[in-house]
Amino acid sequence: MTTVILLDGGMGQELIKRAKAPITPLWSAQVMQDHPDLVEDLHLEFIEAGAKVITLNTYTATPGRLARDADAASLNPIHESAIKAAHNAVNRSGKQDIRVAGCLPPLMASYLSAEAPDYLTSLDHYQSLVDLQQHDVDLFICETMSNIAETKAAATAAKSTAKETWVSFVLNERTKKLPSGEQIERAVFELEALGVDAILINCCSPETINQALPTLTKLHDNIGAYANAFENTDALTAGGTVECLNERQDILPKSYAEQSLQWINQGAKIIGGCCAIGPEHIKTLHDRLIAEGIEIKSTI
Repeated sequence: MTTVILLDGGMGQELIKRAKAPITPLWSAQVMQDHPDLVEDLHLEFIEAGAKVITLNTYTATPGRLARDADAASLNPIHESAIKAAHNAVNRSGKQDIRVAGCLPPLMASYLSAEAPDYLTSLDHYQSLVDLQQHDVDLFICETMSNIAETKAAATAAKSTAKETWVSFVLNERTKKLPSGEQIERAVFELEALGVDAILINCCSPETINQALPTLTKLHDNIGAYANAFENTDALTAGGTVECLNERQDILPKSYAEQSLQWINQGAKIIGGCCAIGPEHIKTLHDRLIAEGIEIKSTI
């Protein structure tokens, strides 16, 4: 029987819609401070939709981003609130097989590889995030990684805990390389010595993932994907807001489920959603997986 791990969807866009507050460069982290109840409720909706792994809502809560866009002293309180929201949602669900993933995101900006700090600075910052999260998560996801050095720093910090560690890359929609221009083959090779447990692609269009997965299947036994629903991300700048990003109108729950089934057929063992993929998408995907006789689980 085919088995897959079903992740949650994107938190930031959904929380922005629900909070109905001005958008800030901190994206979902601001909502984490102002409306933690919304975060908890959204985590629960994803669990009830069928997700087996939910990720801490700390994507923009990094030392560098907070120092640039808000207050560096808010790092610990945001993480404490995010951890509480995730675990409250799991407890409210009454389900025993839900795992909480720690979030190790790009340190300064999504998609913009040149904004990443040097390796040693990145390692120090990621270690601070790991220290805040490690006792309250089941695994780590290093996600939306755009260059090899930052990726290695994130994975090294995560692996220092001996917890399961997944690495997920974002790809340039035109070149199908990392935003840094580096080949994904080289990136995966550089990670081999660290023993990461899964390699994924995220925050790209479904079409880019379709094209990239055949390469990924040759590089690692455990692969996965979770797409976004943006038209493109070219307009986003460091410290900017998602107001400049338009959502596609053709990535509906049913069509997203069809795309996800293609990824499974290509070898994906982990699927879910990224920006603008909400609970309805995950619910429809869950139901389609069940209809296809695919077993949904929470561990590799």
